[in-house]
Amino acid sequence: MSDTPAAPEESATTRRVLITPTSLCRDPDAAPLRRLRAAGVEPVLNPHGRPLSAEELVELLGSLAPSSPDGGGVRGLLAGLDDVTAEVLDAAPALQVVARYGVGTDRVDLEAARRRGVRVTNAPGSNAQAVAELAVGLMFAVAREIPRLDAGVRAGGWPRGAGLELSGRTLGLVGFGAIGRRVAAAAAGLGMEVLAHDPGRPDDDIAADGATPVGLDELCRRSGVVSLHVPLLESTRHLLDARRLALLGDDAIVINTARGGLLDEQAAREALDAGTLHGVGLDAYAVEPPTESVLVGHERTVTTPHAGAHTAEAVERMGTMAVENLLAELAGRPGPDRVV
Repeated sequence: MSDTPAAPEESATTRRVLITPTSLCRDPDAAPLRRLRAAGVEPVLNPHGRPLSAEELVELLGSLAPSSPDGGGVRGLLAGLDDVTAEVLDAAPALQVVARYGVGTDRVDLEAARRRGVRVTNAPGSNAQAVAELAVGLMFAVAREIPRLDAGVRAGGWPRGAGLELSGRTLGLVGFGAIGRRVAAAAAGLGMEVLAHDPGRPDDDIAADGATPVGLDELCRRSGVVSLHVPLLESTRHLLDARRLALLGDDAIVINTARGGLLDEQAAREALDAGTLHGVGLDAYAVEPPTESVLVGHERTVTTPHAGAHTAEAVERMGTMAVENLLAELAGRPGPDRVV
């Protein structure tokens, strides 16, 4: 039996939007949701408490469709880490806008949206500080084995670790956008040398922001810590594969707070088992939740549940920007952050 909610009655003038981000749905009285209601928009919250698959979105959108062809149905989708495929868009004929809660649009079929005339927006920069801070936190957690030591003390033990200092090491940033630049600033404050690889930014701009521009292979050869901050595209899938992981030193650390497919998880597991990596810190996985990931549970891997953007401040910024984009598009105006 489906656990999707029964569709409420809808008039032809009702503007209903589906809200899926778990951090935003946690509080039905959150300020961005109050803003929607004040504008005459009815928010429908994700009932599952996690990102939705395409099949789940299709089912949920179908349950919210009106029984009569009066122009009703879901007009907007404020989307988190859900798979917004062409099939999803087809399941919502009244849909006008997909407002991403965050910067990435790789989970939205942009070409299908163009064909359907559905506008897509994002919220650039809204979670950059939060994700950057988690990336730095994971560096410390992996370098000093904080979760293992904490677990040992909680269990009544008094374990010893073989931690590494970040100061004096070289940080290689793959991607030097809003998040990468913040990580670079924090790393410089720790006394780390910072390298960056980002084909989308001129070398002069990278240098002006305090990093040394290098090629990706050179970055891997010279870095003691590599942190990933690029979108997942076919050209970036398994960007860190077995060959590039082999370029890293034996005490290197890999951090991924971007998208899971950037790192070849099997190759990373083999490097950990062979002792050619000190550790891995992950907030993003090839499949989420990562119930069968070969990295989750490894003694030298620190894992968090794609929580980089989950701070009170980032949630408010992302929600506010997504709602303002959504309301503008519903009113027939270009959203401030329109992508398509």
